[in-house]
Amino acid sequence: MDYHVELKRVTRVFAKNGEQIRALDGVDLAVARGSWTVVVGLSGSGKSTMLSLIGGLDRATEGEVWVAGNDLGKLSSDALADFRREKVGFVFQSFNLVPTFTALENVCLPFVPYKVARAQAEKKALEVLEQVGMLARANHLPGELSGGEQQRVAIARALVNDPELLLADEPTGELDTRTGEKVLELLSKLHRERGMTIVMTSHDPRIAEQAPAVVRLEDGRVVAHAT
Repeated sequence: MDYHVELKRVTRVFAKNGEQIRALDGVDLAVARGSWTVVVGLSGSGKSTMLSLIGGLDRATEGEVWVAGNDLGKLSSDALADFRREKVGFVFQSFNLVPTFTALENVCLPFVPYKVARAQAEKKALEVLEQVGMLARANHLPGELSGGEQQRVAIARALVNDPELLLADEPTGELDTRTGEKVLELLSKLHRERGMTIVMTSHDPRIAEQAPAVVRLEDGRVVAHAT
Protein backbone atom coordinates (compact mmCIF):
# COMPACT_ATOMS: atom_id res chain seq x y z
CA MET A 1 0.00 0.00 0.00
CA ASP A 2 1.29 3.45 -0.98
CA TYR A 3 0.62 5.61 2.08
CA HIS A 4 0.55 9.36 1.56
CA VAL A 5 0.19 10.16 5.26
CA GLU A 6 1.39 8.13 8.25
CA LEU A 7 1.15 9.04 11.93
CA LYS A 8 3.15 6.81 14.25
CA ARG A 9 2.33 6.99 17.98
CA VAL A 10 1.73 10.72 17.67
CA THR A 11 1.04 12.75 20.80
CA ARG A 12 0.50 16.50 20.99
CA VAL A 13 0.49 18.14 24.40
CA PHE A 14 -0.51 21.73 25.09
CA ALA A 15 -0.07 23.67 28.33
CA LYS A 16 -3.25 25.42 29.47
CA ASN A 17 -3.75 27.15 32.82
CA GLY A 18 -0.88 25.19 34.30
CA GLU A 19 -2.25 21.85 33.08
CA GLN A 20 -0.98 19.52 30.37
CA ILE A 21 -3.70 18.89 27.77
CA ARG A 22 -3.19 15.87 25.50
CA ALA A 23 -4.91 16.96 22.30
CA LEU A 24 -3.68 13.79 20.59
CA ASP A 25 -2.65 10.72 22.55
CA GLY A 26 -0.59 8.02 20.83
CA VAL A 27 -2.35 8.20 17.45
CA ASP A 28 -1.52 5.74 14.67
CA LEU A 29 -2.96 6.47 11.24
CA ALA A 30 -2.25 5.53 7.63
CA VAL A 31 -3.89 7.31 4.68
CA ALA A 32 -3.53 5.82 1.21
CA ARG A 33 -2.38 8.03 -1.65
CA GLY A 34 -5.32 9.30 -3.67
CA SER A 35 -7.87 8.44 -0.99
CA TRP A 36 -10.48 10.63 0.71
CA THR A 37 -10.58 10.30 4.49
CA VAL A 38 -12.98 12.10 6.81
CA VAL A 39 -11.93 12.52 10.46
CA VAL A 40 -14.99 12.79 12.68
CA GLY A 41 -15.45 13.52 16.36
CA LEU A 42 -16.91 15.97 18.82
CA SER A 43 -15.44 19.43 19.37
CA GLY A 44 -12.18 19.05 21.29
CA SER A 45 -11.55 15.48 20.12
CA GLY A 46 -8.31 16.46 18.35
CA LYS A 47 -9.45 16.74 14.72
CA SER A 48 -7.99 20.17 13.96
CA THR A 49 -4.79 19.33 15.84
CA MET A 50 -4.36 16.27 13.65
CA LEU A 51 -4.76 18.32 10.45
CA SER A 52 -2.30 20.94 11.72
CA LEU A 53 0.33 18.24 12.28
CA ILE A 54 -0.27 16.60 8.89
CA GLY A 55 -0.06 19.99 7.17
CA GLY A 56 3.13 21.03 8.93
CA LEU A 57 1.46 23.93 10.73
CA ASP A 58 2.43 22.41 14.08
CA ARG A 59 4.86 19.80 15.38
CA ALA A 60 4.15 16.66 17.38
CA THR A 61 5.28 16.46 21.00
CA GLU A 62 6.03 12.76 20.52
CA GLY A 63 5.90 10.32 17.63
CA GLU A 64 6.43 10.69 13.89
CA VAL A 65 4.42 12.41 11.17
CA TRP A 66 5.26 11.28 7.64
CA VAL A 67 3.76 12.95 4.57
CA ALA A 68 4.79 12.12 1.00
CA GLY A 69 7.95 10.47 2.28
CA ASN A 70 8.93 13.42 4.48
CA ASP A 71 9.46 13.02 8.23
CA LEU A 72 8.01 16.42 9.18
CA GLY A 73 9.57 16.36 12.64
CA LYS A 74 13.06 16.44 11.08
CA LEU A 75 12.43 19.31 8.67
CA SER A 76 13.77 22.77 9.47
CA SER A 77 11.30 25.64 9.73
CA ASP A 78 12.25 26.83 6.24
CA ALA A 79 11.94 23.34 4.77
CA LEU A 80 8.58 22.92 6.49
CA ALA A 81 7.36 26.20 4.97
CA ASP A 82 8.45 24.98 1.52
CA PHE A 83 6.66 21.68 2.14
CA ARG A 84 3.41 23.50 2.99
CA ARG A 85 3.59 25.74 -0.06
CA GLU A 86 4.48 23.00 -2.53
CA LYS A 87 2.70 19.89 -1.27
CA VAL A 88 -0.39 20.92 0.71
CA GLY A 89 -3.57 22.90 0.11
CA PHE A 90 -5.56 24.13 3.11
CA VAL A 91 -9.29 24.86 3.35
CA PHE A 92 -10.62 26.31 6.59
CA GLN A 93 -14.09 26.52 8.14
CA SER A 94 -14.03 30.33 8.25
CA PHE A 95 -12.74 30.69 4.64
CA ASN A 96 -9.79 32.94 5.70
CA LEU A 97 -10.09 35.19 2.66
CA VAL A 98 -8.50 38.65 2.69
CA PRO A 99 -11.57 40.94 2.79
CA THR A 100 -9.97 43.77 0.77
CA PHE A 101 -8.81 41.44 -2.04
CA THR A 102 -11.00 40.24 -4.89
CA ALA A 103 -11.62 36.54 -5.39
CA LEU A 104 -8.94 36.53 -8.09
CA GLU A 105 -6.42 38.30 -5.85
CA ASN A 106 -7.12 35.87 -3.00
CA VAL A 107 -6.50 32.89 -5.26
CA CYS A 108 -3.23 34.45 -6.47
CA LEU A 109 -1.86 34.75 -2.92
CA PRO A 110 0.00 31.38 -2.86
CA PHE A 111 2.16 32.61 -5.74
CA VAL A 112 3.52 35.58 -3.77
CA PRO A 113 6.50 33.77 -2.15
CA TYR A 114 7.61 32.56 -5.59
CA LYS A 115 7.52 36.01 -7.21
CA VAL A 116 5.51 34.61 -10.12
CA ALA A 117 4.72 37.16 -12.83
CA ARG A 118 1.30 38.69 -12.29
CA ALA A 119 -0.04 37.68 -15.70
CA GLN A 120 1.04 34.08 -15.18
CA ALA A 121 -0.42 33.94 -11.66
CA GLU A 122 -3.74 35.42 -12.79
CA LYS A 123 -3.97 33.02 -15.75
CA LYS A 124 -3.63 29.99 -13.45
CA ALA A 125 -5.96 31.50 -10.83
CA LEU A 126 -8.66 32.13 -13.42
CA GLU A 127 -8.37 28.53 -14.63
CA VAL A 128 -8.94 27.23 -11.11
CA LEU A 129 -11.78 29.68 -10.43
CA GLU A 130 -13.46 28.32 -13.55
CA GLN A 131 -13.04 24.76 -12.23
CA VAL A 132 -14.88 25.65 -9.02
CA GLY A 133 -17.60 27.59 -10.83
CA MET A 134 -16.49 31.06 -9.71
CA LEU A 135 -15.04 32.60 -12.85
CA ALA A 136 -17.92 35.07 -13.18
CA ARG A 137 -17.26 36.30 -9.63
CA ALA A 138 -13.48 36.68 -9.99
CA ASN A 139 -13.52 40.46 -9.46
CA HIS A 140 -15.88 40.46 -6.46
CA LEU A 141 -14.76 41.04 -2.87
CA PRO A 142 -15.49 38.34 -0.26
CA GLY A 143 -18.16 40.58 1.30
CA GLU A 144 -20.03 40.48 -2.00
CA LEU A 145 -20.11 36.68 -2.06
CA SER A 146 -22.30 34.16 -0.26
CA GLY A 147 -20.78 31.74 2.23
CA GLY A 148 -20.78 28.94 -0.33
CA GLU A 149 -19.13 31.18 -2.91
CA GLN A 150 -16.46 32.24 -0.43
CA GLN A 151 -15.70 28.60 0.33
CA ARG A 152 -15.39 27.87 -3.39
CA VAL A 153 -12.86 30.70 -3.67
CA ALA A 154 -11.01 29.28 -0.66
CA ILE A 155 -10.93 25.87 -2.36
CA ALA A 156 -9.59 27.48 -5.54
CA ARG A 157 -6.83 29.16 -3.51
CA ALA A 158 -5.95 25.79 -1.97
CA LEU A 159 -5.70 24.15 -5.41
CA VAL A 160 -3.89 26.82 -7.40
CA ASN A 161 -0.43 25.36 -6.64
CA ASP A 162 -1.57 21.85 -7.68
CA PRO A 163 -0.98 20.27 -4.25
CA GLU A 164 -0.74 16.51 -3.78
CA LEU A 165 -2.67 16.73 -0.51
CA LEU A 166 -5.77 18.76 0.37
CA LEU A 167 -6.57 19.32 4.05
CA ALA A 168 -10.07 20.64 4.77
CA ASP A 169 -10.96 21.58 8.34
CA GLU A 170 -14.77 21.58 8.77
CA PRO A 171 -15.26 23.05 5.26
CA THR A 172 -19.06 22.97 5.61
CA GLY A 173 -19.16 24.07 9.26
CA GLU A 174 -20.39 27.61 8.58
CA LEU A 175 -22.71 26.72 5.71
CA ASP A 176 -26.36 25.73 5.61
CA THR A 177 -27.15 22.13 4.73
CA ARG A 178 -27.87 22.68 1.04
CA THR A 179 -24.80 24.86 0.47
CA GLY A 180 -22.65 22.42 2.42
CA GLU A 181 -23.81 19.58 0.20
CA LYS A 182 -22.82 21.58 -2.89
CA VAL A 183 -19.34 22.17 -1.46
CA LEU A 184 -19.00 18.42 -0.78
CA GLU A 185 -20.11 17.68 -4.34
CA LEU A 186 -17.44 20.07 -5.61
CA LEU A 187 -14.74 18.42 -3.48
CA SER A 188 -15.85 15.01 -4.71
CA LYS A 189 -15.64 16.17 -8.33
CA LEU A 190 -12.18 17.67 -7.83
CA HIS A 191 -11.04 14.50 -6.04
CA ARG A 192 -12.08 12.37 -9.02
CA GLU A 193 -10.56 14.71 -11.59
CA ARG A 194 -7.28 15.44 -9.85
CA GLY A 195 -6.70 12.18 -7.98
CA MET A 196 -5.38 14.06 -4.97
CA THR A 197 -5.41 12.82 -1.40
CA ILE A 198 -8.03 14.55 0.76
CA VAL A 199 -8.16 14.52 4.55
CA MET A 200 -11.17 16.38 5.91
CA THR A 201 -12.57 16.91 9.39
CA SER A 202 -16.23 17.11 10.32
CA HIS A 203 -18.55 16.76 13.29
CA ASP A 204 -21.51 16.06 10.98
CA PRO A 205 -22.54 12.36 11.06
CA ARG A 206 -24.20 12.70 7.65
CA ILE A 207 -20.82 13.43 6.07
CA ALA A 208 -19.32 10.40 7.78
CA GLU A 209 -22.06 8.24 6.23
CA GLN A 210 -21.01 9.36 2.73
CA ALA A 211 -17.25 9.24 3.24
CA PRO A 212 -15.13 6.58 1.51
CA ALA A 213 -12.94 6.25 4.62
CA VAL A 214 -13.72 7.40 8.16
CA VAL A 215 -11.49 7.93 11.19
CA ARG A 216 -13.27 8.53 14.49
CA LEU A 217 -11.51 10.45 17.24
CA GLU A 218 -12.46 10.60 20.90
CA ASP A 219 -10.39 12.47 23.47
CA GLY A 220 -7.36 12.54 21.18
CA ARG A 221 -7.42 8.82 20.36
CA VAL A 222 -8.47 6.91 17.25
CA VAL A 223 -11.37 4.70 18.30
CA ALA A 224 -12.39 3.55 14.80
CA HIS A 225 -10.89 3.52 11.31
CA ALA A 226 -13.12 2.21 8.53
CA THR A 227 -12.37 2.09 4.81
